[in-house]
Amino acid sequence: MEDLLDRLSVREVVENWAVWRDAADWERFATVWAPHGRMMATWFQGSAEEFIEASRAGFDRGVRILHFLGGSQIDVVGTHAVAQTKMTISQRGSVHGVECDVVCTGRFYDLFERVQGRWAIVHRQPIYESDRLDPVDPAASLTLDGSLLAAFPVGYRHLAYLQTQLGYEVKRDMPGLTGPEVRALYARGASWLEIDDANPAASGSAPGTEPARELR
Repeated sequence: MEDLLDRLSVREVVENWAVWRDAADWERFATVWAPHGRMMATWFQGSAEEFIEASRAGFDRGVRILHFLGGSQIDVVGTHAVAQTKMTISQRGSVHGVECDVVCTGRFYDLFERVQGRWAIVHRQPIYESDRLDPVDPAASLTLDGSLLAAFPVGYRHLAYLQTQLGYEVKRDMPGLTGPEVRALYARGASWLEIDDANPAASGSAPGTEPARELR
């Protein structure tokens, strides 16, 4: 029963992340993170605090990046957990003067820790599996730069294309459905669970975290 309650609590945090971020409820959004929490995304890599501020600034400028969640699979070992949650990311913006929607399908891969009796996100890494870009007006004509599109991984190349048009610097080696990046992520998750299995009192930063990267 305790394991079930832990998994339900982790899932609640996953759901709160999506609802509170998309609703710009920044005060409550801050509560889903561990004190040393970190976020990885196409357009941002850094601490939870920096991510909240960057998200707030983007929202105030009119940037809309929305999230919809599917099912989760959650492993719990002591005070550590790994959650994978099916999701879609949607973003609207102008591409070569044409208003477009991008939808990207993938998974949130989250390392969790129970901190002072509550589950919190230590490290969130999306896995980008496939995406597409469509003009909001079906009658609009749009031609993409094939060389720029091909410069990004197949799982998020249309999302990266739109974000580049909006002025973001996009990370080009994020995990996809297959490949060395996602295999390394799975290994990091296994290590996170093994750390707690070997030492139930262990806590701290997720293995393999990267330094903060400035949002442009």
